[in-house]
Amino acid sequence: MDDKNYKLALFMGNEPEIMQYAVNSILTCNEQTTQYGLTLTAEQAAALVISRNESLKSSGRVEFGGGVIEKNIHAFADSPYINPENYEETLHRLIDIFYSFKSETWEAVSDNQLIEFMKEAFDGSCRGSLELLESREMALLSSHIHSGRSFESFSIHKENLE
Repeated sequence: MDDKNYKLALFMGNEPEIMQYAVNSILTCNEQTTQYGLTLTAEQAAALVISRNESLKSSGRVEFGGGVIEKNIHAFADSPYINPENYEETLHRLIDIFYSFKSETWEAVSDNQLIEFMKEAFDGSCRGSLELLESREMALLSSHIHSGRSFESFSIHKENLE
């Protein structure tokens, strides 16, 4: 692998050592999520890393430091809408939605704020619907940010849905 591709692989997390580190980081989340009946295997964790890399690539983003997968896992583990049967697939979709939201909101929202927003909407007005989270809530937040208003002035309330 030439130097340019090696550096790209480091950023994208495709090197075996980096991939293994990311998988191990995700697997440590099982310590928290088992109390909700949710666990991931090493294969599922690797698939999430690949999903993250694909989402980064498709959105034209580069991530330094990572941790977004783990933050999503910790935030959503107690959701009443996530169960062992839909856990992995939900995480794949949440990762993709997260990076899409990041691009749509022009970096005006921190990772933690965005994850908190997504969780509140998912458990609240979306009632566990990833489709509503991705379409309606993204449109509302993006429109709010694009109109020059701050994230802090946005709230998920019934009046936003009218």
